[in-house]
Amino acid sequence: MNTLKEREITDLIKGALAEDVPYEDFASQAIFHGQTGQVDLIAKQDGILCGLPIFQAVFKYLEADSVIEIFIEEGQALKKGQVVASVTAKATTLLTGERVALNFLQRLSGIATATNRFVTALAGTGIKLMDTRKTTPGLRNLEKYAVKVGGGYNHRHGLSDLIMLKDNHIQAAGGIKPAVEAVRALDPFIHKIEVETENLDMVKEAVAAGADIIMLDNMDHDQMAAAIAYIDGRAIIEGSGNMTVDNVANFADLDLDYISSGSITHSAGILDMSMKNFRILDQN
Repeated sequence: MNTLKEREITDLIKGALAEDVPYEDFASQAIFHGQTGQVDLIAKQDGILCGLPIFQAVFKYLEADSVIEIFIEEGQALKKGQVVASVTAKATTLLTGERVALNFLQRLSGIATATNRFVTALAGTGIKLMDTRKTTPGLRNLEKYAVKVGGGYNHRHGLSDLIMLKDNHIQAAGGIKPAVEAVRALDPFIHKIEVETENLDMVKEAVAAGADIIMLDNMDHDQMAAAIAYIDGRAIIEGSGNMTVDNVANFADLDLDYISSGSITHSAGILDMSMKNFRILDQN
């Protein structure tokens, strides 16, 4: 997984297991006594598969000798009913790790699927889809990874990555120009500056102030068209606010560089999967 170090994955798994199994898995410990088992991971919906590395890591953390056979690769499309993988380990390992492994996998696959639907709706327009910071606390790196697997792009990972001047900053500074001047004085060249605008007058101020990126927030089609014409290549342009899979086609004719949407993370839901066909392979 290219956005998380192994230690970060381990820490996430340890925390999730401590939450789910604070003492013992008494049901599994009572029923099974060292037997080896096997179970299949099955898709219950169509979608995009994402999160296999952390799914596998859950079982490897519980039992280093666990064997996970993968039949469908990360980022590929799933069909309802497909067997995604099989896991072979002690029966107690399978049942203790099942929910944690599924929770990670379903959440990330849900985000990748939601992202892919959006990306498909933008196909052929040249507009790139970006995520936002509207992510689950503690899971941002994972969720932004899922956006990339689904075909999207990552906006800033945190407040330190990009200077974004939003309505509260602009209001407190007394306007866009003084807000840009204040951040330029603090950080004269390291970071790009993005300014959130809501109308053409604000766009004109942002251009005059030398903003690197101008966000057109909650504008309708005609307002965006006028703003884009005025900017005329002098800044990167991001469209945002109430962009959905259903309405994004209405903006496809505009010369936007990016569209950002928080919905691909905060409202993605899960991709339903389950671990079925549990069987005991030996009777140790």
